[in-house]
Amino acid sequence: MNVIEVKGLKKSYGLVHAVRGVDLSIPQGEIFALLGPNGAGKTTTVEILEGFRSRDAGEVSVLGFDPQTKGHAAREWRNRIGIVLQSAADAGDLTVLETIDHFSGYYSKPRNVEEVLNAVGLEEKSGALIRNLSGGQRRRLDVALGIIGSPDLLFLDEPTTGFDPEARRSFWALIEKLRGTGTTILLTTHYLDEAEALADRVAVINDGLIIEVSTPAELGGRATSKAIVSWRDGDTIKTESTDNPTSVVTKLTTHFGGEIPELTVSRPSLEDIYLTMIGGTHE
Repeated sequence: MNVIEVKGLKKSYGLVHAVRGVDLSIPQGEIFALLGPNGAGKTTTVEILEGFRSRDAGEVSVLGFDPQTKGHAAREWRNRIGIVLQSAADAGDLTVLETIDHFSGYYSKPRNVEEVLNAVGLEEKSGALIRNLSGGQRRRLDVALGIIGSPDLLFLDEPTTGFDPEARRSFWALIEKLRGTGTTILLTTHYLDEAEALADRVAVINDGLIIEVSTPAELGGRATSKAIVSWRDGDTIKTESTDNPTSVVTKLTTHFGGEIPELTVSRPSLEDIYLTMIGGTHE
């Protein structure tokens, strides 16, 4: 069963067509990344999936439930999802432990508070006031609040914005742990290396439409794209685009009689492919 099933999703704001017919299927246990520039429609799409925004047309099923439904059934459904927004404002005078314990009371089957503290690496900060946390620690608290209800589905919106490289790597390890519990994760991110490191599949959305859904390694024909062989020949850096880089390197080895000066062999990065697909520069 797919955790998320979307068919023909549309949403407009006056004359602006934010989402123009999105189709998505996300199975249980997958980490799925939604990529797109500002204004592409990804935020609107995710907010509809979270039940925060209504749609104009299309079919949406999240954990077998229509997020647009109101009433008691919607409250039961929210017990099964976790949401980590791009930014959050909580009471800075509460401690980390007090905050997580307070949020656990919102759910029918919360996880153990101490267990969650350990899972996000905040056990040593349990008595610290929220206002005294670093940016990375604050983001870990956001995740703790997102998973305290034992969600079947977790939405992560730009989870590592503002993180230093070490904090980002630690956060990635945490997300991998969540994958191990069977939690399905929908991730939006501006960091292409993050999508490549975490996501089983990625979808690129632009101008309200999904351009392609694929694995990070195969998106946009990346796996079969030409390799770029680069080397130094005297005072000049030369390059050659080829489907058979081994053949080019072999010829160069013969030409130079051994070591090839400043040799590199590369294929387009995920960011290269993404920028080509959206026809613009990274925001």
